[in-house]
Formats: sequence, structure tokens, C-alpha cells
Amino acid sequence: MRLLGGPSSQHNRAGPWKRGPEKAPEWACVDQTPVTLALRMGGLQGLVLDRGPETGGTDTAEAPHRRFEYKYSFKGPHLTQSDGGIPFWVHTGNAIPSADQIRITPSLRSQKGSVWTKNTVNFENWEAEVTFRVSGRGRMGADGLAMWFTAGQGLEGPVYGAADSWNGVGIFFDSFDNDGKKNNPAILIVGNNGNLVYDHQNDGTTQALGTCLRDFRNKPYPVRAKITYYKKSLTVMINNGFTPDRDDFEFCAKVDNMVIPQEGYFGISAATGGLADDHDVLSFLLFRLTEPGQQQEPVAAEIPDEDKDKYREEFDNFQHELDKKKEEFQKEHPDVQGEAVEDIYETVNDREIRQVFEGQNRIHLEIKQLHRQLAMILDEQRRYVSAVTDEITKQQQAQAPPAPGQAPSLELETVIATQQEVLKNLNELRNAFSETLKQVDATQHEGNAAGAYESVQHFNDIKEHLHVVKRSIEHLAQRNEGPGEKVKCPDPPPMPSCLSTPHFLIFAAVQSVLFIGYVMYRSQQEAAAKKFF
Repeated sequence: MRLLGGPSSQHNRAGPWKRGPEKAPEWACVDQTPVTLALRMGGLQGLVLDRGPETGGTDTAEAPHRRFEYKYSFKGPHLTQSDGGIPFWVHTGNAIPSADQIRITPSLRSQKGSVWTKNTVNFENWEAEVTFRVSGRGRMGADGLAMWFTAGQGLEGPVYGAADSWNGVGIFFDSFDNDGKKNNPAILIVGNNGNLVYDHQNDGTTQALGTCLRDFRNKPYPVRAKITYYKKSLTVMINNGFTPDRDDFEFCAKVDNMVIPQEGYFGISAATGGLADDHDVLSFLLFRLTEPGQQQEPVAAEIPDEDKDKYREEFDNFQHELDKKKEEFQKEHPDVQGEAVEDIYETVNDREIRQVFEGQNRIHLEIKQLHRQLAMILDEQRRYVSAVTDEITKQQQAQAPPAPGQAPSLELETVIATQQEVLKNLNELRNAFSETLKQVDATQHEGNAAGAYESVQHFNDIKEHLHVVKRSIEHLAQRNEGPGEKVKCPDPPPMPSCLSTPHFLIFAAVQSVLFIGYVMYRSQQEAAAKKFF
């Protein structure tokens, strides 16, 4: 597979690598004739990674069954253990694990790091979903990120922080343009049988089995890659990181008739050079793929017989110790009886009754709060009536009302009558609340024999009482807002007249003239007194 278009597509090579005059779009991945990678690389023997015909592989009618493999996966939160390690994984170099992600390399120059699985993968078909983020300040970054499936752990090396001449396949997210052809950032699929040396100068384009141009740096959302190896076909799907949709994948590249080691390790590595990016991996999820209709291998079949016997023996020992401790506890505490298992969990009916009682308790608390508020309003009205009555008494004692002054007295009597009626209505509301509280208390003491229908009926009664209280309060508020029944405050006494501006200016001028005359007279007297000496 080769990336056509641009300078990178012009290769004047003899043999099967010479392309015809036809043109293809820049993004097209064109399959070549089925030749081995050994012929392509010129003399390498024994490599079994080759390309199929230009059909692009066959599509299955049914999707394969997926089973999550936790021993080959990691994701946050709580990604690391107390000692800083990653369960079932090992990290080397400058990799920095944290609770939410693994920083393969920080944004410093000449850094390398990688993470690898501790256990080998022994199933044939798999699918890996990787969530990562590559971010940096510059327009260009370096060097890139790589995902591996190899026969051995390539802990350190020159190829994106991992070892060269690997036996397996690597998916490279190359962010630096080494060959200067402006074909980066790019995603490449490069296979190796252990004898191939990676071509850094050409960004691996001469060795890539599949490639696509995708910008994965500085995206608003993490970039997701889905790598599927199923029926000897390797497919790479990419989520560009522009949307938070986890399933928004687009096709990148596919390699058919690809043979990889039957057992191997998964790994993720990254490296920086003169330029530096932060290479963060948020999650790596691995799924085992099984063909539809094929019987799945039981989990117990993956455990060796020796481990099974050891685990069974440990379980028997723990069970024996537990039974022994139970017997000792019962002998020491014969009066203590354990709670029955069926009493620990509540039934559906018990849960419904508990929810009904909790609702009634909340209503009861709300009604109590309303009762307190009404009592406060009643006290305020009483204080207001008493204050008005005292004021009227004081006015009557201070001075006798004039003959035409009967109208204010009538208004005050009207106000007092209105307030008394308000007090009467508030007492009625208080009695209604008391009846409602009694009904709620009676409902709560009925117990489990009440039934769902009676609980609903009590709720309806409480609702009706609340509506009656609300209407009564609104009616009282409307009556108290009448303009004719409001108590008018007496008019304030007239303010005393102040000195006007012209009078103030005349007074200031006269005072100034008198002061100046006094000063002149004083100076003349002092001058006349000096002549006698």
C-alpha cells in the first residue's frame, strides 16, 4: 500500500514497483500486486507480511463477538496503584503514569518513553481502542506516537522510543516531517519480521503497508484510534477529535493478508527530538474478537492446571479457617444470633411503603412550616391591632376630636373591624392546619395495613386542604390590599422657612463692611497714639 499524490508518489523503480500513468487522489490508498515485503525491501527473507489483491478484503455479514480483556487494558480514573505502577503493565524511560492518564513523554527535548503489557496475548483476533492526546505550542511537533504488537517487549530504542527491528506490526502517528515533503502529520502501518531497519529519513513511507494523512495534534477533544485485526486483516479507524462523539470514526487504512506473531505484547511508545510535544494516553482498551457462531473459550481454560490446584487449595484453607472462626464465635457468644439473610434485604412492598412514609413525612414537615408562618402572621396582626388601638386611645385623651372629625374615627373603626375579621380567618386556617396534621399523623400510624389506595386517598385529601389554605390566603391578601381600608398616616408638620439667598448675601456684605471699618478705625487710633512718644 502506498500513499499517492505529491512528490512522495514519484518513484522510478524497476520491477513490480513501477506504477502506470493512472492518477489517484491524494488520499487514496492503492493496493499493489501480491508480493512479499521481502521483495519490496530488497533481499530480506522470511517476512510473511504481504498485501492481497485490490479487492480491499471481504466484509463479514455479522459483526464478531467482542469480549473485554482487562489484563491488557488500562484507563482512568485510579489508573495507578499506590506504588506508582500500572496493573498488568510496565512503563520505562520518561513515561509518567498518573491517576487519569499516562504521559508517555513530556514536552521536553530528546525524551523517550513506553508502556508494555506484562502478559502475552495468545488469541488470534483482537481490537484495540486507544484514546490519546498530542499537544504542543509550536506549529510543528516531534517526533510522534507509536502503538505496537510485537513478539517481544521493545522497551527502549530509536523508533518512537521503542526498539528497532521488531517482529510484528507498528502503527505510527508521525508528527514531524523528516523528508521535507509536507506529508505530515501522518499515520503509517509498518510491519517487520525482525530483520528490517526503520527508514527515518523518508518517514517510513518506503516501508509502509498503509498510510493516511490525519492531523492529530492540538485537538479540542482526545483523538481515538480503533485498530482491528480480524481474519488476517488489519484496519485502522480514526476519530479526529473535533467532536465528543466516541463512535465518530472514519476510515484510515487497511492491510489484507497480514500475518503477525501468534503471541505477542501490546505497547505504546513516544519520542521527542529538537521539537517536543506532550504525548498523553488516556486509555487503552483491548477486546478479543470471536467469529459469530464459534464457541467461546471458557475463562477457566486459560488458567493452567497447576494454578487451578493452587487456587483451589487456598480457597479450601480460607473456607476452613472461616468456618472455624464462626464456630469459635458462636461458642464465645451463644446469646448473639446472626441476622437472617432474608431480613437484610427489603422487599418491593416494603420499599414502596417506606417511600410512601417518607413522602408523608416531607408533607408533614411542610405543613408544620406553614403552620409556624401563619402563627407569625397572626402575632404580627395582633400587635398591629393593639398598636392602632393604643394610638387611638392616646389621641382621644390628648385632645377632644372636633365636630367634623367623625370621618377619621369611622375609618379607624373600619380598620379595626377588618383586622378582627382577618384574625378570625387566620384562626380558621389554623384549625384547618391542625385537622390536616391530625390526618397526616393518623396516616403515619396506620402502618403496613394502610395499603396503596388509602395512601393515595390521604395524599389527595392533604392536597385539597393545601389548596383551600392557598385560596384563603390569597383572598385575605386581596382584601388587605383595598385602597379604602388602608390607614393613612398624618400629614407631616410644615417645615420652618429658611433664610433666602438674597438676604444671606446682604447680611454678609454688611458684616464685611463693618469689619473693614473697625479695622481702619483701630489702625488710626494706634497711629495717633504713636505721635505722643
